[in-house]
Amino acid sequence: MSLNAENLKKLEKMGYRFVGNNKHSAAKVCHWTKKSILDEGVCYKQKFYGIESHRCLQISPSVPFCHQKCLFCWRDLSVTETQWKGDFDEPGEIIDGCIDAQRNLLCGFFGNEKANPKKLQESQDPNNAAISLAGEPMLYPKIDDLIEEFHRRNFTTFLVTNGMTPEKLENLKEEPTQLYISLDAPNKKIYNKLCNPQVENGWNNLNKSIDLLSSFDCRKVLRMTCVKGYNMQDVEEYADIIKRANPDFVEIKAYMFVGYSRKRLTFENMPSNQEIYDFAGSVAEKCGLEIKDKAYESRVMLLK
Repeated sequence: MSLNAENLKKLEKMGYRFVGNNKHSAAKVCHWTKKSILDEGVCYKQKFYGIESHRCLQISPSVPFCHQKCLFCWRDLSVTETQWKGDFDEPGEIIDGCIDAQRNLLCGFFGNEKANPKKLQESQDPNNAAISLAGEPMLYPKIDDLIEEFHRRNFTTFLVTNGMTPEKLENLKEEPTQLYISLDAPNKKIYNKLCNPQVENGWNNLNKSIDLLSSFDCRKVLRMTCVKGYNMQDVEEYADIIKRANPDFVEIKAYMFVGYSRKRLTFENMPSNQEIYDFAGSVAEKCGLEIKDKAYESRVMLLK
């Protein structure tokens, strides 16, 4: 187990619920899951891709492990390690634990008269797994089996990767429903400064993963987190990478000044909706795409 008792307690205070004997996996109820149950709005993923926010299970099988220490990450990066250490729990155990944890976290809504009863009941049986909560999911030794087990239970799966493990990506037998690769820099210099890789050849690994993207049959998305003053430039270089990857969609999203990122960045690094819209328009124009949708409350644009 990589997390000590103090770190586990700190993360539990932040809403994480750890599952399994080895405590490397966790669930955390998304802000939009709660909003949806109260009929106060839905996540942009529902708007863009049709998944239901109140039935989404936000999890990670590898909370303590990641190859990067991105400046914009809202997580506490002091506890992350770049390689798997210790034993690991089985996929079924992780999924059962995360569903139970989410049910327990949502039980208070049964006493809330503002909760939509139908949605609340449905929320007890989630049907989409957002495998993206914290850490790098591809580092979990049984990521293939985890995706397969979710699909066996009739879940859709949204897998987010930082692209540092192209060889694992290439050998993935069970494709997720939707594969995200994070593209947070247009070139190596900005990547090293903003994503702060803790492994060698980070930029090369990312590019290898991006070159693999077109070989996948599932829905493919490049995800860009925009940090004002850092990576909202060199539009032509972004466009070259996007054209090479040929994804189904590109998400261009503003960095949000929340969590531990506030220790590394300032409020001024958070772009406005207008700045995101203008930047997304410039990128779209350079790579022959269009802004197909937008969610202003999340400061995100969808290119297709």
